[in-house]
Amino acid sequence: MTQPHAEPLAATAPAVEANRFPLQQHYIDGAFRPSVAGGTFTTANPANGVVLAEASDGRAEDVDAAVAAARRAFDEGPWPRLSAEKRAAVLRRIAELIRVHADEFVEREVCDIGMPIAQMKRLAGRAAMNFEYYAGVVPELHGRAFQVGDEFLNYTIRKPVGVAGMIMPWNAPLMLSTWRIAPALAAGNTVVLKPAEWSPLTATLLAEVMAEAELPDGVFNVVQGFGETAGAPLSAHPGVDLLCFTGETSTGKLVIAAGAPTLKRSSVELGGKSPVVVFDDADPELAVDAAVAQIFTMNGQRCTAGSRLLVQRGLYDQVVEAVAERARNIRVGDPFDTRTELGPLIGPEHHERVLGYVQSARDEGARVLAGGNRPESLPDGCFLEATVIADVNEHMKVFQEEIFGPVLVAMPFDDEADAVRLANATPYGLAAYVWTNDIQRGHRVAHAIDTGMCWINSQNVRDLRTPFGGVKASGIGREGGDYAFDFYCELEIVHVALGTHRIPRLGLGDPD
Repeated sequence: MTQPHAEPLAATAPAVEANRFPLQQHYIDGAFRPSVAGGTFTTANPANGVVLAEASDGRAEDVDAAVAAARRAFDEGPWPRLSAEKRAAVLRRIAELIRVHADEFVEREVCDIGMPIAQMKRLAGRAAMNFEYYAGVVPELHGRAFQVGDEFLNYTIRKPVGVAGMIMPWNAPLMLSTWRIAPALAAGNTVVLKPAEWSPLTATLLAEVMAEAELPDGVFNVVQGFGETAGAPLSAHPGVDLLCFTGETSTGKLVIAAGAPTLKRSSVELGGKSPVVVFDDADPELAVDAAVAQIFTMNGQRCTAGSRLLVQRGLYDQVVEAVAERARNIRVGDPFDTRTELGPLIGPEHHERVLGYVQSARDEGARVLAGGNRPESLPDGCFLEATVIADVNEHMKVFQEEIFGPVLVAMPFDDEADAVRLANATPYGLAAYVWTNDIQRGHRVAHAIDTGMCWINSQNVRDLRTPFGGVKASGIGREGGDYAFDFYCELEIVHVALGTHRIPRLGLGDPD
């Protein structure tokens, strides 16, 4: 269950010139434009701190302009009135163009967030698949019909809602943004996207792709900027009908609260602290493979990361030591090196935050079996070794709170009831992973865990037809498949009288 020690990778990425990308402007009503106030901010490469580009610093007036454009495109433009087949054809063009520009998308995102290039190529492919998938789904959407004898036929129709405001995260911005944008556009809505301020680069290129695909002006808009000065006015804007947010739970609460006065519909995918539950009859080799992949891919910065390893006591030492040995061999380094398995964290502030969690575990008596420090060969950038912390308890911060980094915490459990109790012992409920060769127990435990999604004997393998979302502090709503259209569409019922039926007759006065 071990592998040879990995050779250290190069300490620094290839030379990256400052401001290698042009000013990342807003995209509003089919045109790129600077901020009304003229302000900008910088985005830096987390692998070395080099400034990559300046971006327009969006404020309320820029949000106003973007929402107005989206509102006009919805109220007066052709997009919501096109047939589903014609909208699907545009979505397929967008998917094709994402593939045409895939190398540029990959370069931008690897620079911007430090995602290892081998993993980023898969995520860029997934972004194209998001549009292809919904291009296939939307023409097949259908309502239900309810016949009432020979008197009535009642049927449902789905209609677009309006303007969707989207505040998206920095950990996989291209894939996660398109996961929301594709069904919103497929349904006939218009979009205002606010990318994360730490990862503005791919949103600008996506806007160029939308223009190249001949999406009508105003249907897709981008406002760069910070949460407090661009995200907040977008959340509260009276011209926005739908709010989509992916990010940290406390921010999600603010987004929902901002939209409440205008009764905005909200879909929020928030934090996670997902358990990996390994019973003593599981295949330990597969469980170790999955546990390592689930926490250390995407630099550990993923909402569905299996960040709590719960192992039945008889198998605990074997599995945890095997995971720790694999973690010690994880290749940390230049995200442009195809051998790299773990790149940098997103920025210095987050790097310090994650290190603080590791220190809190040490202070509370847990054992750091692997990692926990900056690699000695990487003195610059926001790098952290793959970290495994053993013998935590359910009251520790590292067990309860989302760390959002390459940090796995482990503790033993005694029996099935204990496993379920520990799995449910956090405020979160996004994903869960259960490993057992007793398939009846696998189902029982999956049903008993408070989670939106559960995988039995598998890591996180997505099926785009299925619902994605969490419970408790992990969010509200479901994306994926035609479940997404429950959010992105209004449902109307039409009642049709098939003949003449009795209608009460009032106001006729007294009969003669």
